[in-house]
Amino acid sequence: MAVPRRSLDGRLFWVLGLVCAMYQIFFVRSAAGQTAQLSVNASPQNTQMIPENMFGIFFEEINHAGAGGLWAELVNNRGFEAGGPNTPSNIDPWLIIGDESNIIVATDRSSCFATNPIALRMEVLCESSGNDVCPPGGVGIYNPGFWGMNIEEAKVYKVSMYIRSSDSMDLTVSLTSSDGLQNLAAYTITADKEDFKEWTKVEFDLQSSERNSNSRLQLTTRTSGIVWFDQVSLMPSDTYMGHGCRKDLASMLANLKPKFLKFPGGNYVMGNYLSNAFRWSETVGPWEERPGHFNDVWGYWTDDGLGFFEFLQLAEDLGACPVWVVNDGASRNEQVPSATIAAFVKDVVDGIDFARGDPGTSWGSVRAAMGHPEPFQLNYISIGNQECSMHYYKENYRKFYSAIKASYPDIKIISSCDRSTISPVEPADLYDVHVYTSSGDMFSKSSMFDSTPRGGPKAIVSEYAVTGNDAGRGTLVAALAEAAFLIGLERNSDAVEMASCAPLFVNDNDHRWSPDAIVFNSWQHYGCPNYWMLHFFKESSGAALHPSTIHVSNYNQLVASAITWQNSKDGNTYLKIKVLNFGNKAIDLSISITGLENEVQTFGSIKTVLTSGSLRDENSFQQPDKVVPVESPISNAREEMSLVLDPYSLTSFDLLLDLKSSLQMMHSVPESSLHSSM
Repeated sequence: MAVPRRSLDGRLFWVLGLVCAMYQIFFVRSAAGQTAQLSVNASPQNTQMIPENMFGIFFEEINHAGAGGLWAELVNNRGFEAGGPNTPSNIDPWLIIGDESNIIVATDRSSCFATNPIALRMEVLCESSGNDVCPPGGVGIYNPGFWGMNIEEAKVYKVSMYIRSSDSMDLTVSLTSSDGLQNLAAYTITADKEDFKEWTKVEFDLQSSERNSNSRLQLTTRTSGIVWFDQVSLMPSDTYMGHGCRKDLASMLANLKPKFLKFPGGNYVMGNYLSNAFRWSETVGPWEERPGHFNDVWGYWTDDGLGFFEFLQLAEDLGACPVWVVNDGASRNEQVPSATIAAFVKDVVDGIDFARGDPGTSWGSVRAAMGHPEPFQLNYISIGNQECSMHYYKENYRKFYSAIKASYPDIKIISSCDRSTISPVEPADLYDVHVYTSSGDMFSKSSMFDSTPRGGPKAIVSEYAVTGNDAGRGTLVAALAEAAFLIGLERNSDAVEMASCAPLFVNDNDHRWSPDAIVFNSWQHYGCPNYWMLHFFKESSGAALHPSTIHVSNYNQLVASAITWQNSKDGNTYLKIKVLNFGNKAIDLSISITGLENEVQTFGSIKTVLTSGSLRDENSFQQPDKVVPVESPISNAREEMSLVLDPYSLTSFDLLLDLKSSLQMMHSVPESSLHSSM
């Protein structure tokens, strides 16, 4: 689970900090051996402003990140479409309660929805009395969700389904344990023969009397007859901002304070084949009418409850700029020639119309009908997913660029080609960069943009991650290497506009790709070390970057940056100095700060450290806080000070510069602080 911020009595907090400082002075520093000097020039005339949208997040439907994850829908294959259009088809993961002597289920094409025509036909052969008596609990079907439904005590869950039958009905809808023996909540639907002769939507709430993290939804009866079901949904009533995302997972995103949300993915946008690519227009409007599609790249069905509208809504709820990755007529195995790309181009412009159009327009009215009459602030479009080398990409790209700019000249367009190919003939506002490599190489890439020419389009590093053996499922060394890379991006933010890691989420039951930032199952979650590392950068977007220089002999494992940021909650101003030690030596670091307009305050400054006992340490459900940032007060905070850097560590020093209220002095803690040292 994510670890909440702990609280300490203010006086105890500072006493403990003094003890820690004394320990460092008398024990650690004498053992450090290696010395380094860090100089920071904080004068206003040398300040460089970091872009407002520098650090954000990238969501891809991979590892069941959305279906069975961020999207709170608990029913898996709610419309019975996952088995394909041929009938009868597989209804996995739905299963029957009873056996073939008393129940027969199969799909047919009798749904009332033209866009998803498959429905489930259930024929019950037994009765509550007579010769063919049903089992005591009845017969029917159940859905286990995505590796079990997490049902919480006293929580309310909204059930929605479509039913058709010409027979009388006595149907119980219940939440039970995975074996059906523990009853958590139930609702009975009774009807005469004519009541459900036509397809009818039924909605009601279930409130659970107990908690069970491995539950299922059951539809059972002891009345013979034939019943059809379609679009069976179970949603928690308590979702993030009331917009359908799982509250705990979305809150972890919010805690990063992302400045942009790039979606809906990379390969997921393309598909192995275009027939399975993400089609935005099929993911908007009433959820019952969305056909869903097979995510053929990552091998599972998604009903597209988390669609284009929901991504835009999530970005708005997070206070992040949406960055839409569009299909440019290419899948991983197919390409659309430029002569026939016009329909794809129009589709993208229509999508922008949906997001930004007036409610009186064709697509704007669809958005308004979904409850959002105001336009979304969609200002970034990424053309494709790193398929610059494909034969038709460049010619197709120009057509997308021209059409989008003609209708929306303010939109920034991101090219999948690198900087060297961009010219007046091949224009772009930004160019996309993906970096997947080992930890050692990722550390070296902290200087990746040092020599990039300034002027012209800037980079969006929309996907980066340490991969390979030392990455594990999210190790300390991977997080530290990525931190070095981000410090390099921060220092080169005049050449880099935006950055986000990948992948963001993984359902622990479906590790298609590792490592990931956030791991979850139906009821638990935790942040990997690289998730906690990102907290060191959440104040950087829009902050003032100051020149900093490290002097150290025969040791090239240090990188650093310095920014000034303001705490939005209390108005206090801090100088944040981040130092990454990627080596095995403790460093006796001397810091010298010049050019400050306000002095460093004696109290209120905080040191935060991310490290652990082993480079391969990971977090887990059993030890979610094994590798997390730990904070402590800096007792000797001033313009000239000496501190010790742990081996293999990321350390930030948040030095209080401008205290708005003297009453806050003894208790002032930067908004970035996460964990208090004991």
